[in-house]
Amino acid sequence: MTRRNLSSGAPWEPVVGYSRAVVVGDRVFVSGTTATDGRGGIVGIGDPYAQAKQAIANIAAALAQAGSGLEDVVRTRIFVTDIGRWEAVGRAHGEAFGAIRPACTLVEVSKLISPELLVEIEADAVIGSGRR
Repeated sequence: MTRRNLSSGAPWEPVVGYSRAVVVGDRVFVSGTTATDGRGGIVGIGDPYAQAKQAIANIAAALAQAGSGLEDVVRTRIFVTDIGRWEAVGRAHGEAFGAIRPACTLVEVSKLISPELLVEIEADAVIGSGRR
C-alpha cells in the first residue's frame, strides 16, 4: 500500500512536521484545517460561520489534490473555542455535508493556534465512496 503526503505549501508544515493531508490507499486523512486564505491570513475574524465555511473550502481543496471530494468524507471532527456558538458552525457544516452525512464530532477546546481562530476541522475520506 502506498502513502502520499500532500502539502498546501504553508511554511509551517516542514517546521511542525505534518502534511495538509495523507493518502494511504483509498483513504484520505486531512489535518486540522482552519480559516486561512492562500496567503496565510485568517478569514472571517469574529465569525464562526465564515470560518467554518473557509475551513471546509480548504478541506475540499486538499481532497481535490488527493483525487477526492467532499462527497467522499466519512468523518469530520470540529473543534470550537466557544461551544455556545456551535449552531453557526453546524449550519456551515450542514450546508456542505447535509446530503453526505459523515460521522461527526464537535467539541469545545480552550484555544487554537491563534486567538482569532474560532474553528478547526479535520476530515477523513474514502476515495470513491460518495459516488453513486
